[in-house]
Amino acid sequence: MPHSAGKLSHVALVVATFVASAAGVNRHKFKVSEQVPIFVNKVGPYYNTHETYHYYSLPVCHPEKIKHRSLTLGEVLDGDRMAESLYKINFREDISSRDLCTLKLNYNDVEKLRNAIEDLYYFEFVLDDLPVRGFIGQLEEQLMPGASTTYLWTHIHFSLQYNEDQIVVANVTEKLHEVELPELADDGSVFEVTFSYSATWTENKNVAFKARHQSDQSFFPKTLEIHWLSIINSAVLVLLLVGFVLLILTRMLNKDFAQYAKGEELDAEEDLEEDQGWKNLHTDVFRFPAYKSLLCAFLGNGVQFLTLSTVLILMALSGAFHIHHHGSMNTAGIMVYAFTCGIAGYVSNYMYKSIEGVNWVWNIIVTSCVFTLPFFVVWSTINTVAWYTGSTQALPFTTIILLMLIWLCVGFPLTVLGGILGKNANTTFDAPCRTKPIVREIPPIPCYRSLFAHMLIGGFLPFSSISVELYYIFATVWGREHYTLYGILLMVYLVLLAVTACISIALTYFQLSSEDHRWWWHSLFSAGSTSVFVLLYAAFYFHVRSNMTGPLQTVQFFGFTLLACYVFFLMLGTVGFYSSLHFVRYIYKNLKLD
Repeated sequence: MPHSAGKLSHVALVVATFVASAAGVNRHKFKVSEQVPIFVNKVGPYYNTHETYHYYSLPVCHPEKIKHRSLTLGEVLDGDRMAESLYKINFREDISSRDLCTLKLNYNDVEKLRNAIEDLYYFEFVLDDLPVRGFIGQLEEQLMPGASTTYLWTHIHFSLQYNEDQIVVANVTEKLHEVELPELADDGSVFEVTFSYSATWTENKNVAFKARHQSDQSFFPKTLEIHWLSIINSAVLVLLLVGFVLLILTRMLNKDFAQYAKGEELDAEEDLEEDQGWKNLHTDVFRFPAYKSLLCAFLGNGVQFLTLSTVLILMALSGAFHIHHHGSMNTAGIMVYAFTCGIAGYVSNYMYKSIEGVNWVWNIIVTSCVFTLPFFVVWSTINTVAWYTGSTQALPFTTIILLMLIWLCVGFPLTVLGGILGKNANTTFDAPCRTKPIVREIPPIPCYRSLFAHMLIGGFLPFSSISVELYYIFATVWGREHYTLYGILLMVYLVLLAVTACISIALTYFQLSSEDHRWWWHSLFSAGSTSVFVLLYAAFYFHVRSNMTGPLQTVQFFGFTLLACYVFFLMLGTVGFYSSLHFVRYIYKNLKLD
C-alpha cells in the first residue's frame, strides 16, 4: 500500500473517532417529579425488520399538533421518526392508572388495527434515549378453520429503574388489559375504546448509567453467543491454506531457483512440463491488461472499503456502537466513507499511472462512479418502493439533499485530490522482466484450470471460512438479534483476508503454470467470486431461515444484499489482486534469465 494512502486512512480513523464521540449518549439527569421525555417512534411487522411506519399512522392517541423530535442522520437512515407523545411520567413518581385518551374508531380504523395485529405489529417508544417495545395486540386462533379473535391491548405499564438521578432500565408491559375488536359494518358505526397507562419506579444501584446498555432487557431475543465452531473452522482452513502456499514456494519454486543459480540444466521431462510453464511467460506476464481504468477503479474502491471496514470494526471494539446509540453506526459509516474517498482516488490513479495509463482525469471520474452509481440505482428503487408504501424507511427530501451534499462537498473533492496526489507520485510499475511487443500465444486451457473453475475454488474456500459467522451477521442485520461480539468479528475478518490472499496466490501459480499470462483480471474475479456465494446464501436465508414477507421487505433485502455483495467483490478482489501481484513480482524477480 502506498505511504500516502496510509496517512489518509489514519486521518479517516481520527475523524471517525470524533464522529463516534459526537454520537454518544447524553447523560440525562432528573430531579424528583421532573417530567421524563417519552417519544413515540415507529411500528412494523415483527419479522420484517426494515419495514417500519410512523406510530401515528395507526389510529392511536396522539396530540392535536404532532411535533417531531430533531433526529441525527443515523436515526433518519434507521427509519426513526420520533414524535412527542401524550404520556406524562414524572421521575420517581408511581402512577397506578391514568387514562390517555378515548377514541371512537370507525370501520377503517378497526380494520387497520386488525390488519396490524394479524401482521404481528410491534411499537417502539424512546424514553430517555432507551428504546422500549411492545406489541399492538394479539390474534387468538380458534379451533374452527378461518375463525379467529383479534384483541387490542389498551393499557401500557412502564417499569422504570433509576440509579440516583438517572434512568438505567426501562421496559413496558402491554398485556394487562385487552378488548376484542368487533366486526363493524361500513355504515358509520363506531367502536369506543379508552387507552390508559401506569408506571412504577424501582431503585437499582447495581447498574451504572454508563453500563445501562449492557443490562438491556430487550424486547427482542438475544441468542448470539460466542461461536467457537466458526473460529475453529476458520483457523483450520487458514493453517491448511498457508501450509499449501508455503509448500508451493518451498518445494517447487525454490528448487527451480536453486537450479538456475547453479546453472544446471533441467533434464527431466516432467519438470519441463509441470514446473517450467510459468518461466516461459517472463516476456508476457507483466503485459498490462485491457480496461486499465476500470481495473484501477475497482482496486481504488476496494482499498477504500477495506479501510472503511477496518475502521468501523475498530470503532465497534472501542464501544462506539451499542443498541442505545440510535443509528450511530450508520452515521459513522457515511462519514468514514466520505473521508476515505481520497484513498480510492489515490490508489486508483497511482496504479493507473504505474501501468502507463494516459487519461487520468477520466480515471478519477470512473473511480468516483464505480460504486456510487450502482448504489444510487439500487437505493432509488428501494426508496421509491418505501415511499409508495408509506414506510419510514423512505428518506425525507432534506436527508437526501444532505447525503448528496456530503458526497459532492467531501467525497468527490477528496477523490479528485487523492487522484491528483496519485498521479503526481514518482513511481513506475517495477516489473522485474521486460515485456516483448509480440504477444505469446496461449495454449488451450483445460476446463479445470479455466476462469470459471478458479472462481468456484477461489470463492468457495473464503466463503467456507465465514459461513458460520455469516448466519449471525444476517440474523443481526435482517433479524432481531443484537451483535456485540466484535472481537470475534475482527478475527473472522482477518481470517477471511488471509484465506483470500493464500488461495489467490495458489490459483495464480496454477494459471501461470498453464502458460496463461492473463492473471490481472483473473485474480480479481477469482477472489471476488466469494460475493456470489454470499448472494446465494442470502437467497437461502431469506427463503428458509427467515420469516420475511411482503414487497417492501423483499426489495430491501435483495437490494441491499446486492450492494453488500458488490462491496465484498471489490474488497476481496482487491486483496486477491495485490496478493497475486506481489507473488508474481517475487517469483520473477528471483528467476535468473539467460
